[in-house]
Amino acid sequence: MTLSLTINGKTHQVTSEPDTPLIYVLRNELWLKGTKLGCGLEQCGACAVLVDGKAVLSCVSAVEAFDRKEITTIEGIASTELGRRVQGAFVETSAAQCGYCTAGLVVATAALLSHNPKPNKVDITEALTPHLCRCGSHPRVLRAVKRASER
Repeated sequence: MTLSLTINGKTHQVTSEPDTPLIYVLRNELWLKGTKLGCGLEQCGACAVLVDGKAVLSCVSAVEAFDRKEITTIEGIASTELGRRVQGAFVETSAAQCGYCTAGLVVATAALLSHNPKPNKVDITEALTPHLCRCGSHPRVLRAVKRASER
């Protein structure tokens, strides 16, 4: 079975088994290594990608669910003004420590701000709830989201 995935604006034909989690197709078949596999249980958020503009965790979801959908990974996030603004805010506030969770947090922030350009603290916390940072940079991440929303 061949699936058609549009990733970062480019269409790819993939032949992975339909029940293969999307993250394995991204990392192992398409060599997009920015999306990280953390827990593999949709509990840490490191694997977040944008699917039709919404943040989706990719470590458990079968690739067949993404056929003919618009997927943006961290590699493609800077293709929009919003993505560049979010990445810039993360850099300026030193929101990453080890960086493992950062891609998922940037993706989730871009999804939040695309739907809610001026989120309050509750909105931000809610949008980032599925994301864990074991290094403890959450206060800097919150500052980065706020900064990105103020631009």
